[in-house]
Amino acid sequence: MRTVDAAGLGIGDDHPPRIMGVLNVSSESPYDPSVYDDPGEAAEYVDEELIGEGADIVDVGLESANKDLDVLSADQELDRLDTAVETMESTSGDAVWSIETRYHEVADEALSRGFDMVNDICGFADPEMPRVCREHDAAVSKMASPPDLERPGAIEDVDWAARSAASPERSRSYADDIYEALSMNGLTDKTILDPAFGGWSEAKTHADDRETLRRLREFRGYGRPLLVSINRKSFLKTIAGRTTEEALPVSLAATSMAVERGAHVIRTHDVAETRDAALVGAEFARDRVRSGRDAGDVAVEELDVTTAREAERHLDRLGADPAAAGDAAVRTYELDGLPEPAVGALRAATAGAEGVDGAVFALPAAADAAAAPHSATDGGVPDADGTGSTGLLICTPTALSAVTAAVSGVSVALDTALETIDAGWK
Repeated sequence: MRTVDAAGLGIGDDHPPRIMGVLNVSSESPYDPSVYDDPGEAAEYVDEELIGEGADIVDVGLESANKDLDVLSADQELDRLDTAVETMESTSGDAVWSIETRYHEVADEALSRGFDMVNDICGFADPEMPRVCREHDAAVSKMASPPDLERPGAIEDVDWAARSAASPERSRSYADDIYEALSMNGLTDKTILDPAFGGWSEAKTHADDRETLRRLREFRGYGRPLLVSINRKSFLKTIAGRTTEEALPVSLAATSMAVERGAHVIRTHDVAETRDAALVGAEFARDRVRSGRDAGDVAVEELDVTTAREAERHLDRLGADPAAAGDAAVRTYELDGLPEPAVGALRAATAGAEGVDGAVFALPAAADAAAAPHSATDGGVPDADGTGSTGLLICTPTALSAVTAAVSGVSVALDTALETIDAGWK
């Protein structure tokens, strides 16, 4: 995982989760507590409510990204930049300053006047944006978006499958389209990726955002730090039936989950509470093996992979055969109520030198000792209540396919159970 240096602030796996507090100098922005047009009042807000509460980054929005509002031109954004710069110069706290914009002219001017990084909500739809960020050696957050400066995040209108040469026949979901969108117009050495949570278009559903959060680890496949902006978002509010004002608890729950799943920067209006939730998520994240690389040494990094699909993302990054992902994740299933033929077939398929690699089937000690031949007709011993045996099946996706083929037709109930397991991998 690449670490990004944002004006001296390290962002990545080797650093704690970073909190990006939000300041808007756009009167049309929907969240009033963060909106200021007076530099003095804005600076006071930043010092007390953002930096003072633990923000590592201050993200300044020059216009609202609300899809229902007119988009400002680059010149109109530049007209508001003076307020942002004066606010920055009036603050006493120490933080990295980020400018939220879609235009390279605005980014260039902001970086020239003291800003440290860029938050591009249109995902390099302006093809000059990467050049500007490289020239300033600036970190840049790139939100998944179509190549359209007018419509940030509205990716469903782009035929990503047709643009992708890799597996065009594979069934795709919204999260797959988001992943593909992040590759548009490339990446800089200091790019941070944002999977674009929120209602960026009418067609996007809450289920789409929930799926993206569920599959957040996959986005680590680019090998870049991740930024998530989920504070008080509707896809979380509707789970608990809360209004925006009541939605802080669900945002904090999701923040811990996002950090545990690999997010590095959390963008929020509620800095102190979000910081605490992020630290809890970091504490319970997987403890993966990592070592640095000195001269003559081999560096080691255990990837944050729990599913075959997550492994596939990393294989794709390296240009390796994605089929290898089927052996990259292991899951364990308890099967209860197995008829004797099913137990025998599973034992035969997984035991000994002829057994399927990557699959283990284990019975309780007493049943295993009593079960004689490994065959479909002489299987295990039923439970005392006569309802069938219980066993554990431990396997990779590839091994599951082989086991399924080996035991097919022995028991309708077993076939159905294995189909259920296979569907759960998808």
